[in-house]
Amino acid sequence: MLNYSPTATHCCNVPLTPTRSSLFKSSPSSSLPNSLSFSSALVTQQLASRHVYANTNPNIKSKPLHKGLKIMCSTSEPLKVVISGAPASGKGTQCEMIVEKFGLVHVSTGDLLRAEVSAGTEIGNKAKEYMSSGRLVPDEIVTAMVTTRLSLKDAQEKGWLLDGYPRSFPQAESLEKKNIRPDLYIMLDVPDDILIDRCVGRRLDPVTGRIYHINNFPPENDEIKERLITRPDDTEDKVKSRLQIYKQNAETILSTYLNISKKIDGNRPKGVIFKEIDSLLSRVQKDKEASKSGKLTISDSHSDGKPSNKENWRGIPTRLNNIPHSREIREYFYDDVLQATQRAINDGKTRIKVEINIPELNPEMDVYRIGTLMELVRVLALSFADDGKRVKVCVQGSMGEGALAGMPLQLAGTRKILEFMDWGDYGARDTFIKIGSIGGKEVDEQDDMFILVAPQNAVGNCIIDDLRAMTTAAGHRPVLLVNPRLKDLPGSSGIMQTMGREKRLEYAASFEICYCFRLLYYAGTQYPIMGALRMSYPYEYELYKRVDVSAGKEKYVILSTFPKRPTGEEINDAFEGKTRNETKRATGIWGFLSGIL
Repeated sequence: MLNYSPTATHCCNVPLTPTRSSLFKSSPSSSLPNSLSFSSALVTQQLASRHVYANTNPNIKSKPLHKGLKIMCSTSEPLKVVISGAPASGKGTQCEMIVEKFGLVHVSTGDLLRAEVSAGTEIGNKAKEYMSSGRLVPDEIVTAMVTTRLSLKDAQEKGWLLDGYPRSFPQAESLEKKNIRPDLYIMLDVPDDILIDRCVGRRLDPVTGRIYHINNFPPENDEIKERLITRPDDTEDKVKSRLQIYKQNAETILSTYLNISKKIDGNRPKGVIFKEIDSLLSRVQKDKEASKSGKLTISDSHSDGKPSNKENWRGIPTRLNNIPHSREIREYFYDDVLQATQRAINDGKTRIKVEINIPELNPEMDVYRIGTLMELVRVLALSFADDGKRVKVCVQGSMGEGALAGMPLQLAGTRKILEFMDWGDYGARDTFIKIGSIGGKEVDEQDDMFILVAPQNAVGNCIIDDLRAMTTAAGHRPVLLVNPRLKDLPGSSGIMQTMGREKRLEYAASFEICYCFRLLYYAGTQYPIMGALRMSYPYEYELYKRVDVSAGKEKYVILSTFPKRPTGEEINDAFEGKTRNETKRATGIWGFLSGIL
């Protein structure tokens, strides 16, 4: 149990009648320069999680935006990516696929050096002096070449892919000083034994420059096979030495790109690896395109002119065990859930659910606050109402007779709270938004979608029959479950214990998750926070580790991404630094997720 005590004694931790505009505050967007001044990933993440889509259907009249809202139209920039990996990790293959799919300008320092030397430029001549004497080319020369290349028109317009650069902390810092920062820093992670095998088995065709592998990628014919040579650096001892140097440098570079780094398992088929990279890059690209097309971000103007603390989160908020949450933290999650839900419904999803387990929304913790849940529901309902949709917000009612006539504890008084809340000053309530109950009889012909507030089974009683009747009556119309709890809770008489259980659980699992956020703790504890798991439709699950950076300060560092919901063992392995091909065993103190996920 948490060591924090709620500061308020009532069940609702927020005012029940805030203004409509207070629900959509976010930090002002940074202006994006047109020169060689590359935006940080913070801007991308803010655009990814906080832009509110404008209605594009000419047949639906959206409500005007309300006073107190400031419309921020952002210009768009092309993708900027760095890919890193040890020798033979597969960077070259992935670079080819990335360039082919996204049209980025591929920038390799090796190619740049050879081109500058061949052209006899001033930088090339300086580099040649070092190369001829067997010395490493100084960082300032390499950085100057990279900076010059990235400033050219094609890189500015198409975006760029830096292949294996920066290789050291000083190089990374030099790019930072020049305000050159990628949107994404991709690290290909491959076990050492696999890398050594790949290197030792590599062969070079001196005629074409093409790389082969004696087992994994043999040459096409005997003529090519006879002329293949082993590169001097591809001996086992030299490979091990290069790997050691790479690891040391990669560790230091990571501190520069901590908040935008994505580690990807490189010991898989190239198509599978690229699918994960494609998903990451497409996510960034979609948000840039949405910005460019005039879709809106909504922010508030701070009267004191100071930037919001959100600018320092770089991904997800910090200090999430401090209860009650600040309004900024709550609004972050409201907006995050809203964008995922909008994307899912825009893609035609009709049976979706939100699972958000921050302390204020986790009914198994003694800091659960029904007001936070109500505010989240209101944000969702009003946003869809602004797009002209008629939304029915539903809370389950009485589930039986006698001792079973009540409703689940967490829902007590919920409908009354919804009815007393402020739903705006433009008549949204009873026009575009109606309050109802869960059940097939509640579905009216004019309803466009349904938001079901925390549907859950009570002891000995099951809400699933009412849910099934409602979704059947709703047909193709979207039904959104917010924090459902649909596990069987048998009573003392054995009701719900066996009969029909399999079908009930199958129905409960038929709803697709469009948003997931949960904090991760040691087994049996709720403090300290070890990390977080987040998924926002249609993107992958992201695993974060919480890190203390100084006294009283923390941040969340992304460890890994998963195409589907990871198991406890997979999360344990990621925290321990294991690659996904290693034996998966949750042992020792890291077995803290075995029963949660």
